[in-house]
Amino acid sequence: MNIQQLEYIIAVDNHRHFAKAAEASFVTQPTLSMMIQKLEDELGVKIFDRSQLPVQPTVIGIQIINQARVIVSQVKQIKEIIQEEKGIVQGVFKLGIIPTIAPYLLPKLMKVHDENGYDIVLVIEETTTGQIIEKLLNGALDGAILATPLKNDKISEHPIYYERFYAYVSPRETSLYAKKELEEDDLNINRLWLLEEVHCFRGQILRICNMRKRKSSHSLFSYEAGSISTLINIVDNNSGLTIIPEMAIEDLTEQQKKNVRPLKGISPVREISLVTRKEFLRERVLDIIISEIKQSVPQPLLSLELKKFVVDI
Repeated sequence: MNIQQLEYIIAVDNHRHFAKAAEASFVTQPTLSMMIQKLEDELGVKIFDRSQLPVQPTVIGIQIINQARVIVSQVKQIKEIIQEEKGIVQGVFKLGIIPTIAPYLLPKLMKVHDENGYDIVLVIEETTTGQIIEKLLNGALDGAILATPLKNDKISEHPIYYERFYAYVSPRETSLYAKKELEEDDLNINRLWLLEEVHCFRGQILRICNMRKRKSSHSLFSYEAGSISTLINIVDNNSGLTIIPEMAIEDLTEQQKKNVRPLKGISPVREISLVTRKEFLRERVLDIIISEIKQSVPQPLLSLELKKFVVDI
């Protein structure tokens, strides 16, 4: 058994396809298949059920792959210790980001990162908080940009900026639209468009509106959107309202910006952090990415005064 074999079974588990795993590992498929077969022969068990498409790990294979991820991650940490000691700032950083942050931060972050010219390759994956945490813990991701606090003792949170929530109101909601600011009682669940339950943003909105305890006999539709831009388009073409993060306002047209209302007396905020595993050691790389995120957001969002208004997830 060797590290390379463990990396190959992780690759197959990630891609659920031998050819794609081989391509991602920069080897031929026969080489990858032969190395995995040798490992299976050595262990005396089948790690993958090759009769299924996509390829599936066996029950014992799942346990072996999970342990392989831990071992490969620990070997990687040894290399990171050496890099830190030598002051080397380079390599690949696999970064996760949630969909309610990505459209507004990523374009600016990518531009800043390119202009800074560090020898760090950012490999970015957009997915949900739950999936990101799972990938952080098994070593598939190095870090992630998430809404916090997550209250998970297996990860470290590095708060970076604080983003206010705003209401986005349809002009058809005449009484609400006439107001310069909305109050909590204005955020009626029967008129509010929300994201799908997989998004932590949804949970924060429900907390803002204190809706977890409310009962509703009817709603506009039994539809939940997958993105904030979809919510905005729904409000534009229907009645009702939604809640959007502060950085989303910059992408609105001048006409759409007229539909934005602050929330009076609530001042809800979400905290955005760079999150890593507890044992992550590449502090110089971490410092660079944190700095680049700070360069990518408006300066007022960096104010620590906003922290006291953070809404729990």
